[in-house]
Amino acid sequence: MFFQQILRTDIGCAAYVVGSTRTGLAAVVDPRIDMVEEILDLLEREGLQLRYVIETHNHADHVSGHHQLAEATGATIAVSALAGVAYPHLPLRDGDELELGEVVLRAIHTPGHRPEHIVLAVIDRSRSNEPWLVLTGDTLFVGDVARPDLAVDGFEGAAALFDSLHQRLLRLPPGTLVFPGHVAGSLCGRVDNRMTGTTIGFEARNNPALQILDRATFVRYMNENLPERPPNLARIVELNRSAEVPRIGSATPLVPQRLREALENGAVVLDVRSPAAFAASHIPGAVSVALDGGQFQNRVGLVVPPDRPLVLVVERDEDARRAARMLAVIGYDQVIGYLVGGMPAWERAGYPYRTLPLLTVHDLARRLEERPELLLIDVRERSEWIEGHIERALHIPFYRLPRELAQLDPARPIALVCGSGTRSVLAASLLEGHGFDHLWSVEGGMDAWRAAGYPVARAAAVSVS
Repeated sequence: MFFQQILRTDIGCAAYVVGSTRTGLAAVVDPRIDMVEEILDLLEREGLQLRYVIETHNHADHVSGHHQLAEATGATIAVSALAGVAYPHLPLRDGDELELGEVVLRAIHTPGHRPEHIVLAVIDRSRSNEPWLVLTGDTLFVGDVARPDLAVDGFEGAAALFDSLHQRLLRLPPGTLVFPGHVAGSLCGRVDNRMTGTTIGFEARNNPALQILDRATFVRYMNENLPERPPNLARIVELNRSAEVPRIGSATPLVPQRLREALENGAVVLDVRSPAAFAASHIPGAVSVALDGGQFQNRVGLVVPPDRPLVLVVERDEDARRAARMLAVIGYDQVIGYLVGGMPAWERAGYPYRTLPLLTVHDLARRLEERPELLLIDVRERSEWIEGHIERALHIPFYRLPRELAQLDPARPIALVCGSGTRSVLAASLLEGHGFDHLWSVEGGMDAWRAAGYPVARAAAVSVS
């Protein structure tokens, strides 16, 4: 058997190439659109012919590369018969097997995360007739199971997932290797470790979700403390169902005048530079989502509309190409170019720019004492807030700020704090775009506040509702 895991840690995705070195035939499972070239290179290097491109389900968090791989290799796309896709495909039903010689992939229907979901038990008949490993897609992860609320009612999905786990997956031999479709960083679960594989037996004994043997209790557990759902998830599903080949946006250099014209025609400026660079100088109305700040695609999906043309502000030309590819992964294919020469070129052209003042934690502590009118907003997740926050802070996660504008006074001075200073700059960019002028971002965020020895409160969140 040939087996290769392909990882993308940005939003925690894993794809797999499985094949037979005897026959030279292979299948790829759950490929992302930005993995296509890597997979083609791998196949050529290993002397493998791609027979199948298999999807465990219609993905909601990333755009698939199945069209491009099928077109490049002549492979057949295989997906559940329940997937409702518009492209030519081989429909898979529970128990169907795809043969690559002595290596066989057996489809097992495991609804829950999505109704059509399948996992693939991989058998090497030269060694045994029982599964050697199972590709679990978005059903079973390392230390977690998949969230149930992305495609159906979360309670209905969780009930189906409970049955899929206990009646299907956990009946595989305990030594069966488990390779999931997601690792840490994915919105499809709550994985918080960096392991990329496990076994059925280890998860049965140690996975918290699998220790819950009562269906009703499991359903409640699976619908608690879930990550925020980006609004473009349904759009990604439809892109993955479509017969149309998805595209990657353009990293075309734009001089300042051309970028200004794009803005006048309704484009959104996405500034992917570091928070410090954005604070020093940025185009008015730009949204700051740092390319290297972690969770880039998920954060863009939460705050940037998917149907508007995008122009990028980058620190290096190669960042524009990288950002365009990363955005295509979440269906943002309308990137029309980037500001060539960066902010220095924009300023030399005489166009307006803004700055964002930064506060050290010592500045913040002093101002909280001296300026009672200062509003401090903590823009982290609720779980982070509960673990520790500044006593006077108001809790509003950054992605909810545009919905809470009516509760905020644009004339009031506002300081924004997050974990380390990245999301607070993002939050400031959102408020600035809605006419808020008296803004500060706290450098180093709560990490710096704690390191400086300032007091931290622990209590339930007090949120604007």
